[in-house]
Amino acid sequence: MLQTIEVEIDTSGRIHPVEPFEHLPTGRAILMFLTPVEEVTETALLAEPALAEDWLKPEEDVAWAHLQPDR
Repeated sequence: MLQTIEVEIDTSGRIHPVEPFEHLPTGRAILMFLTPVEEVTETALLAEPALAEDWLKPEEDVAWAHLQPDR
């Protein structure tokens, strides 16, 4: 069974559940880091204009039209 809980990690690397949690089971887990939206990488910002050239082509609209039934 998969179970997801929100945790905070302190400067020592210790994990602390955000909500009260009676008992963390022993075993293995996967940790996913959530990056705040404000921390968009410089690479992503620099790539956007180059990608936009392709995104805004009429051929792209045609290629993706089947996913936009309202158009």
